[in-house]
Amino acid sequence: MPRHLGLIQDGHRRYAREAGLSNLNGYRLGAAKAEEVLSWCSELRIPMVTLWWLSTENLGRDSADVGAVLDVIDSTIPEWTRSGFTEQLGIRIRAIGQLELLPDAVQRTLREAESATRQHDRLLLNVGVGYGGRQEIIDAVRSYLHESFMRRDQPEEMLHGLTVDAVAKYLYTYDCPDPDLIIRTSGEVRLSGFMLWQSAYSEFYFCDAYWPAFRKLDFLRAIRSYQQRQRRFGK
Repeated sequence: MPRHLGLIQDGHRRYAREAGLSNLNGYRLGAAKAEEVLSWCSELRIPMVTLWWLSTENLGRDSADVGAVLDVIDSTIPEWTRSGFTEQLGIRIRAIGQLELLPDAVQRTLREAESATRQHDRLLLNVGVGYGGRQEIIDAVRSYLHESFMRRDQPEEMLHGLTVDAVAKYLYTYDCPDPDLIIRTSGEVRLSGFMLWQSAYSEFYFCDAYWPAFRKLDFLRAIRSYQQRQRRFGK
């Protein structure tokens, strides 16, 4: 089983359009699907999952569409904690991304979910909101440089210390193994900036189903495909 599963949840709006639904209802169905998929992960004892709910690029979309996504996040996350879903599965929630770009209410919701689930230890759930892989790398390098400046390191020391391990310490997922498997729905065959640093040796599985229509059969096929691959990690 993968230790860390990445999920690019794509296809909400196309699903909604083809089903004659509003984008808001498409996002609501996507949130319900996320809950379902997390249950499947729990059944297979996958200990770490990263969901991508909103990218930094998505924040530039039509304000009504962005507002719909944020409304769904703002209602879904508290419901997961209130209903006992996170407690039942032992899910610890952690938000990753440029959270300062989000409305105060959504930031507060995410912080409260992190606090309410901090003792859970069976499934770590990274929730990417305002997340972009390039920005994550930039933020990590900035943090490395800031700490170097605070130590009053010399320029030569900074350059010598700028290693893969040094930068990795400052990633949003600094304490997680890299994702073993990344699944993207909706038929698109690209990462679109998802975990660019961490995915160097990840396995990828691209599924034609839109995220709200992603079935357990599709999920199990992805896991089976992963299990049949020989991983070499560049060797």
